Amino acid sequence: MVAKPLRRGAMISPVRVPDSMFDQVLPLLAEASERAVMPRFRQLREGDVIEKAKDELVTVADREAEAFIEHGLLALWPGSRVVGEEACAANPALLQGLDQGRVWLVDPLDGTANFVAGRPVFALMASLLVDGEAVGAWVLNPVSGERWLAQQGGGCHRDGQRMWAPQAAVPLGEARGAASTRFMPAGLRERVVAGLERVGEVLPGRRCAGVEYPAIVTGQQQFAMFYRTLPWDHVPGTLLLQEAGGHAARYDGSAYRAGDGGVGLLSAADEPLWQALRAALL
Repeated sequence: MVAKPLRRGAMISPVRVPDSMFDQVLPLLAEASERAVMPRFRQLREGDVIEKAKDELVTVADREAEAFIEHGLLALWPGSRVVGEEACAANPALLQGLDQGRVWLVDPLDGTANFVAGRPVFALMASLLVDGEAVGAWVLNPVSGERWLAQQGGGCHRDGQRMWAPQAAVPLGEARGAASTRFMPAGLRERVVAGLERVGEVLPGRRCAGVEYPAIVTGQQQFAMFYRTLPWDHVPGTLLLQEAGGHAARYDGSAYRAGDGGVGLLSAADEPLWQALRAALL
């Protein structure tokens, strides 16, 4: 288990996740990748990809990886339950009760559209909720080999190294980042697009939260903005970012919680930049 120095002012979760269990999640994601995902990267065959909803793809790799990860997580912590992206596509009722008990969230292949197109921008992700509170997050980038983990009150780590988002003040006019406006109502989209003219550089977006959030921690960009905030996409990244000293919140400044059913999420390398972005974009 990596050392877990507390960040200043950190809150310690009342729930103790056993270290022995915590350490087994990334190897589980890695095995799922080796079995179901990477053998099919740029090797998808006819019938391996279907459209599960308008402009939403799913592959045989997504489904096989999710089944493997679900089986492994339930074995790690008996009495918990798993809410996976693909299972929810078939049964949305699984999203009910995320604020109750021990719930694993699983995105078996974040960035499926990139995966299908042969772009190496995708990740496998899992997170753990206890009574609705995020206490653990795990992100595997199978192309780069990077392994990210965060534990509430225990920090953010990449490949065993403690990570901090760059804290040097970046003015709004020098900040670079991406805003996903795809699902925004027209009026909000227009305000955001106009506000983005005030930031330093607008990136095209990676279409993969499992890569976008780590990019803020490493300083490749300073912010990311989303409208649709499905829990398996955003619980892992927000916990990573917050444990690295960054800031993530709903547009109104309230905390993001997996089961609140809300929309809109703005993330930044620090709170002052978050406030500046909010004023400019919203």
